[in-house]
Amino acid sequence: MAYKNYLTTEYPNIFFEDSKVGRLKKRLWDASEEEIQAILDDYGIGSPCELGVAGTYIQNTPRAHLIEKRRKNDIVLVPIGSTENHGAQNCSGLDTFMVQFICEAVRRKTRALGHEVALAFPPINYGGHPYHHIGMPGTVMISETTIINTLADVMAGLWDDGFRKIILVNNHGQDWMLESAIQEFFKRYQLPAFACVVEWHRAVREFFYPLGDERPDFVTTPFVHADESETSAALLMFPEMVDMSVCVDATPVNFGFLQDGFFDGSVDSFHRPNRWQEMEGNAWIERFGTPEGVVGKPTRADPRRVKRAVAAICEYLTLMCEDIITAYPAGKVPDPSKFSFRPKEEIEACLKEPLSEGWKSIHELPRRGIFID
Repeated sequence: MAYKNYLTTEYPNIFFEDSKVGRLKKRLWDASEEEIQAILDDYGIGSPCELGVAGTYIQNTPRAHLIEKRRKNDIVLVPIGSTENHGAQNCSGLDTFMVQFICEAVRRKTRALGHEVALAFPPINYGGHPYHHIGMPGTVMISETTIINTLADVMAGLWDDGFRKIILVNNHGQDWMLESAIQEFFKRYQLPAFACVVEWHRAVREFFYPLGDERPDFVTTPFVHADESETSAALLMFPEMVDMSVCVDATPVNFGFLQDGFFDGSVDSFHRPNRWQEMEGNAWIERFGTPEGVVGKPTRADPRRVKRAVAAICEYLTLMCEDIITAYPAGKVPDPSKFSFRPKEEIEACLKEPLSEGWKSIHELPRRGIFID
């Protein structure tokens, strides 16, 4: 029987599943601009960066306070960014700053709800990059192996500290590396945990659909790179890092094939068969094709155009955290016997609260399986 439970919109290609997540998105789709602004205000969007504010990240919180908060909520959001040329108008740390500001907003919201989610300092500030970014000034490329090993090690350290629900919130074209890191973590350690990647733009891609000619609070061009969408989001969250006086538009140069409906853009807006990261070789690399560091029309940027998308990702991440903590309150994990080949007696000590009586570190586990270095 066909699955027909969908919530439709006035646009045939934009619809939402009739589920907890779909209903959240439909609510935001239908909300007035005033209602959207109220949501952004509730999350404190527009607040300054909290990296140096005591008590906001794991690494800037006194240990005793951190443990107290972890006993209420052992979910940790890990912002993942990059150092990448985002055009003359933007800073090269845009990806990192953007995802930090979103994660900080969710932390503020969950604190108000009485069970504050933890934030970890960004472990990846430079990022893994697709081949077509090679040799671009302002873009620092880290090897894929380094990215995977770094994140697997970070997840092991967070798990060992009692944060056993880990959400990697990504703001850069490196999803496949983050996904590999999660798989590597579980293959190496076989421990009960929850870990996932949320590429925030794609998670709320419906709100980046180019409807700006009909709805002025939407972008007018498809999301690509350092374009109308990204520059608008930077103007909304950290406008002091943007200089629109030097902004220019740029169009990539391609080799004349596979351009008509084969590969989708950065957020899979058009439901095309292939994602952008599944190919290379159909266009000039960035240094020669778009040396401006831009793919699209950032001159059209306006913070109004992305408020709905930013409100949507904040609400989505909060919903995800609430769903996880409801099913598995702090200190609880899924049944290890249904999750791992490790014997119960091997895992039990590791599942205790760190440094409590009988606790053992992840580093005291015997190595098992073939997926070890």
